[in-house]
Amino acid sequence: MRISQLEGRVVGLWGWGREGRATYRAIRARLPQLPLTVLCGADEVADVDALGDAALQARSDVTAQCLSSFDVVIKSPGISPYRPEAVAATEQGTRFIGATTLWCAEHANARGLLARTVCVTGTKGKSTTSSLLAHLLRAGGHVTALAGNIGLPLLELPDAPDVEFHVIELSSYQTGNLAASGAGPEVAVVLNLFPEHLDWHGSEQRYIEDKLKLVTHARPCIAVLNAADPLLSALKLPDSEIRWFGRQDGWHLRGDALYRGDAFVMDTLPLPLPGRHNRGNLCAVLTAIEALGLDAAALAPHAASFQSLPHRLQVLGTRDGLTYVNDSISTTPHASLAALDCFRAQDVAILVGGHDRGVDWQAFADALANGDAAPVAVITMGQNGPRILELLAPIAAERGIALSAATDLADAMRQARAVLVDGGVVLLSPGAPSFGMYRDYVERGRHFAALAGFDPDSISAIPGLGIA
Repeated sequence: MRISQLEGRVVGLWGWGREGRATYRAIRARLPQLPLTVLCGADEVADVDALGDAALQARSDVTAQCLSSFDVVIKSPGISPYRPEAVAATEQGTRFIGATTLWCAEHANARGLLARTVCVTGTKGKSTTSSLLAHLLRAGGHVTALAGNIGLPLLELPDAPDVEFHVIELSSYQTGNLAASGAGPEVAVVLNLFPEHLDWHGSEQRYIEDKLKLVTHARPCIAVLNAADPLLSALKLPDSEIRWFGRQDGWHLRGDALYRGDAFVMDTLPLPLPGRHNRGNLCAVLTAIEALGLDAAALAPHAASFQSLPHRLQVLGTRDGLTYVNDSISTTPHASLAALDCFRAQDVAILVGGHDRGVDWQAFADALANGDAAPVAVITMGQNGPRILELLAPIAAERGIALSAATDLADAMRQARAVLVDGGVVLLSPGAPSFGMYRDYVERGRHFAALAGFDPDSISAIPGLGIA
């Protein structure tokens, strides 16, 4: 659905965060007189009213009856279409779309193709992969736009005719919106699949189905998939060409060495890509570059000048013999395990826990039990902290791991400092969202930095967003 197709329809905007406001501005630029209703929190109604838009009203009573009164509801990504009121409204004929739907419909060609566009998704690593891809394309002299879930709504991108490539990060909340636009990217990258966002999707199976809509429904020309992921390796895509990474005949790692087939390319260990999983994602990036018809081997060395993203295994620095690492974006136990692996040679106190979405921590527990992960201490916090503590208690006792519960992040850091008397790493890698304690992972990471004695502003900027 294009913005012009909203004319004459009863339209609601559900959510008044950054993406909701970007959607409002984009619609107003094209349809200044279209009546719009913003469905938002009671504390946001005054902000909407303050705009002084006579064709705009705000409501905070979001019920099934309310939603059913609209022809189209453009919802923010964090709002699940599986909520009972949304399901009821859908059954009454309301169509739910997202800002991604509008942008993709606006930019697709006559054949429904988003030419020279790469969409990236995955449970973990998608932001680093997207920004690294944009970095390498720019290093090759190509004007590239970087936007999406990484921190810049698509509808905030200016129209720039000199853009050669678009790199778009998509969350599982957005992949279905792309498919709903009727458009598909030239290249789609799926990195990995682990249980995540179960409260939004309702089940692990639905999460996987929604995530995979990027390749199963949007029908990209080329799908770049991880051969090492068991779910992805079994995928059949009759409408798309598949190019694999992490396989011996393509881009892959042998230890820390990067290979294209049997040809050695370079050592990845010195690269500013913390963790072997991130160096593995370089293989995804180079496969995508090849899928665009470019010389990936020539661009690969430019990974050495890549600037790591904030809140992703971000080493803040050292204070009083302790190194502080901000991995606030970690929202799955698998991400926490990957973080531990990066510091396995050091004494680590890991801070875990947050909003409870019902994700299973058994794999984390098994890694501790098997000695695959060996922190000195595990400190739990947040809503799911007690559940994690109970699961890990017998393992921690057997393995000699200090295990304790904290009331909040500040208390967790005090406990970590008390355990690491001879120095080590204080690792914030929660494996869970921040909701209920913080607005988002960025606010959580900034608070961690401040508590550790570092300037939150200096560590939070995401490099490379927009067009460059």
